[in-house]
Amino acid sequence: MRLTRIDLNSWLFHLGGYTILVDPWLVDPLVFYGQPWLFTAYHNTPIAYTPETLPRIDLILLSQGVDDHCHKPTLERLDRSIPVVASPTAAKVVQQLGFENVTAIAHWEEFALGNTLKITAIPGAELQPGQIENGYLLRDRAVNETLYYEPHLFPTKIPVERFGQVDVAIAPVIGQVIPLLGQVIMGPLQAMHLVETLKPRVFVPTTLGDVRAEGILPKIIQTVGSVEEFRDRLLASGLPTQLTVPAPGETVELSAIVR
Repeated sequence: MRLTRIDLNSWLFHLGGYTILVDPWLVDPLVFYGQPWLFTAYHNTPIAYTPETLPRIDLILLSQGVDDHCHKPTLERLDRSIPVVASPTAAKVVQQLGFENVTAIAHWEEFALGNTLKITAIPGAELQPGQIENGYLLRDRAVNETLYYEPHLFPTKIPVERFGQVDVAIAPVIGQVIPLLGQVIMGPLQAMHLVETLKPRVFVPTTLGDVRAEGILPKIIQTVGSVEEFRDRLLASGLPTQLTVPAPGETVELSAIVR
């Protein structure tokens, strides 16, 4: 298993013999809901890939239908023949963009890529009442390695035994709180709860990036915690989980750690 960090929520997962592009934002700007006054973001530092310089992609995996996970300007520059697995809301977006092979999976549904890779949709963030998006559990059946990806909040009311073994967990450690809405992205305390519950061998932070944000929403978002705080909490816990923080554009090999 290898991971390549692109930026913010964007990753390349390499497992089961496949390369999976996750929640790609590769083209500026990032605008929420088509409303620049609400939220507009730009990369301060050029990112490692453009849509045209990506390696061969076997699957696009989208966790949510909102713009920072399902970025239309990026998706419009990708090959429409690449298969897509997505939450139901994200699936509607890519179908409208003309992608030819789109599979929407609801919570606990599974998708098989070839004979080696199984993807299970896990209940994720509730972005608005009744709209609960996806996290994912990916299993390389050839070597029995698993990766859990959740870019917002770790669900607390689901049977954790359904996860089984988790080798690598990818989740935020710097929280965000929006007035009236509450915490929308997990911080160090919630990330520690995830580690204590799932006991991954490796934890990799996501939702990190050198980003400039403008508009009303960035002005009212409260930031909670830091990577350093999470590292300190993890060390103090005595748990064997190893923290790995790839640099933007860096590929890390994890198979030797999780076996």
